[in-house]
Amino acid sequence: MTAAFRFTPPDPALIAADVDRAFAEDLGKGDATASLLPADAEAFAQLTCRDDAVLAGIPWFNACVLRLDPNARIDWQASDGDRIAPGTVVCQMRGNARALVSAERSALNFLQMLSGTATITAAYMAAVAGTKVRVIDTRKTVPGMRLAQKYAVRCGGGHNHRMGLYDAILVKENHIIAAGSIAAAVLAARQLHPSLQLIVEVENLDELQQALDAGVDRIMLDNFTLPLMREAVAMTAGSVPLEISGNVNLQTIGEYARTGVDYISVGALTKNVHAIDLSLRLKIG
Repeated sequence: MTAAFRFTPPDPALIAADVDRAFAEDLGKGDATASLLPADAEAFAQLTCRDDAVLAGIPWFNACVLRLDPNARIDWQASDGDRIAPGTVVCQMRGNARALVSAERSALNFLQMLSGTATITAAYMAAVAGTKVRVIDTRKTVPGMRLAQKYAVRCGGGHNHRMGLYDAILVKENHIIAAGSIAAAVLAARQLHPSLQLIVEVENLDELQQALDAGVDRIMLDNFTLPLMREAVAMTAGSVPLEISGNVNLQTIGEYARTGVDYISVGALTKNVHAIDLSLRLKIG
């Protein structure tokens, strides 16, 4: 058994491309140290989590190991999205010793980073428990790892904002300045990309009313104070979903969620990466 996840990961080809990049920078022309081991030696390995964490990244871990030893056996005792206590053995492996030691660092890098994203997402979700709000990520991701990190956000119980600049329109201050007004920016967006979701960022209640009049799909309240958030919720009266952005952290998100908004976007989910402590120990034979 190799797979152990209940969330839909990105296409395997994209995961393979992530592994290509990781191995290119780590293995280069070959693992010089692994060559010290007998070529045909078999090894048993055990992966232990040393932190209180939410697991994420199994597809990338598996892909690293199986790339170097397609016959390796990987048995997971946990799935992506599971809460893991310190000291938990999450996986055991058996395979070619050279392959396991060569894959180790890249496999752990993926798993510890993505588990870190899932873990912080779970903390934000706990902070808004009992409200209707959805915690969503942003485009503030590690370059080249966006789909992986957004997968990890889902593992932590969060939700995804747009994937990139291609699958939704987010009209911000500079777009409004260039277009001349919110109404003009919205009109141009509807004409050019009628099928895409249209979100407009506003900085005050006057701009909020302009966005409401323009008939947008969602309104982002940028750096609103708590009283202004409550006023915005009252003005909107549920006619358009409201999103909060700016000054969001674990200390403030609970109060923000209780204003009645629908979404809170948090850049820290993917921007401030804190790796989970994982340990892989091998035994030859």
